[in-house]
Amino acid sequence: MYWILPLTGAPRQVFTLALSPDGIPLKARVEIRYLPAPEQWVLSLWDADTDTPLVSHIPLIASHGALNDLLKPFRYLRNGKGLGSLFCLKAVDTPATPDPKEKNLDEFQVLWGDTLEG
Repeated sequence: MYWILPLTGAPRQVFTLALSPDGIPLKARVEIRYLPAPEQWVLSLWDADTDTPLVSHIPLIASHGALNDLLKPFRYLRNGKGLGSLFCLKAVDTPATPDPKEKNLDEFQVLWGDTLEG
């Protein structure tokens, strides 16, 4: 199962989600920020129950062709279970840029859910 993150065009967005990647409950605090210097959106995650940081400033790089699991390097966290997979996918046929930029985050969707094997 995958959840679409509720993103807006605001340069800083913080919200909490209750989800269960790989069937393991997680109350996550999500922060999405636009960083002007590298012209890039980044995502950070915390375990909201313990206020423990999980990942910090992952660049939102869109999948083109093969799926690009942005959480794959972090699978060791949470004892290797329950962090899941995160994908940035285009939401329109032809986005203005290959990856989300300052004014076109709405041309992409970020999905978080069960770990994609591979």
